[in-house]
Amino acid sequence: MSALSIGPYTLPNSLILAPMAGVTDRPFRQLCHQLGAGMVVSEMVTSDVRLWSTRKSSLRLIDQNDAEPRSVQIAGGDPQMLAEAARRNVELGAQIIDINMGCPAKKVCNKAAGSALLKDECLVREILEAVVAAVDVPVTLKIRTGWDRQNKNGISVAKIAEQAGIVALAVHGRTRADLYMGAAEYDTIAAIKQAVSIPVLANGDIDSPEKAKAVLAATGADGLLIGRAAQGRPWIFREIDHFLRTGQTLAAPTLFEVERILLEHMAALHLFYGDVMGVRIARKHVGWYLATLPGAREFRAQFNRLDSTDAQSTNVRQFFGERHNDGDGVAA
Repeated sequence: MSALSIGPYTLPNSLILAPMAGVTDRPFRQLCHQLGAGMVVSEMVTSDVRLWSTRKSSLRLIDQNDAEPRSVQIAGGDPQMLAEAARRNVELGAQIIDINMGCPAKKVCNKAAGSALLKDECLVREILEAVVAAVDVPVTLKIRTGWDRQNKNGISVAKIAEQAGIVALAVHGRTRADLYMGAAEYDTIAAIKQAVSIPVLANGDIDSPEKAKAVLAATGADGLLIGRAAQGRPWIFREIDHFLRTGQTLAAPTLFEVERILLEHMAALHLFYGDVMGVRIARKHVGWYLATLPGAREFRAQFNRLDSTDAQSTNVRQFFGERHNDGDGVAA
């Protein structure tokens, strides 16, 4: 694959961590970047800048410590509010603005944001033109293939995006109505790729190096967005990158390495969020990391009752210590 460029930024590879609310916070982004992601994108930030002073929103904002190029995803349905949010994020250090028209969540769609916008192509054009005009950094767009299976307008939205000055387009291979059910439709992504000349990134169900290669072949996409498959498995980026470059399968991380990555991730979460919130957020990540390991369910039941950072770290060390002693040295 040729190098992927987004505006003036040429990425080290074509694998991008997809923005996921409640998941792709700064500790997780930094970890995925270290483990091979060519670019990482922030959690979705509301376009209503009046809400940015809340603790939840302020933690989502970008800062100079983020890996470059710093890409921030914004969401909303009002062109001028989105333009203002884009400007403010650039002032904070964003180097790429990504607009969300792909999120299927009801609380986002009910506010005429996310993938709900796909219903109104005139509004799509207004939003894209307003945001592109508001900032002097590249603007990218994330969409789905359409509103529902009877209304697949991904191609026309892609053409609108290209005309409006969007520099790259990510397409999740499902409609809004599909949510995350069923198989992703790569033929529609392929048709969108054929319809525009800007880079098109494929997203949806890319959960292994072999699947990554197959999706690139099926869609002709210029790159891949990887989301849920990176939860508890941030090393998937280096595995896919190695396979695409060499055709060889990279050895799975040892249990010792998984333990080290998880403990470092937990420490970063505890530091970033503080003890109370950090402990709470670490629980779901630990669940994802351990999901395929024997005894994980029983461990999680008692782990989720722990309420201190030290107890969490100690328990994770004990969990892995027992498995090291059993001689099971490779993670699933």
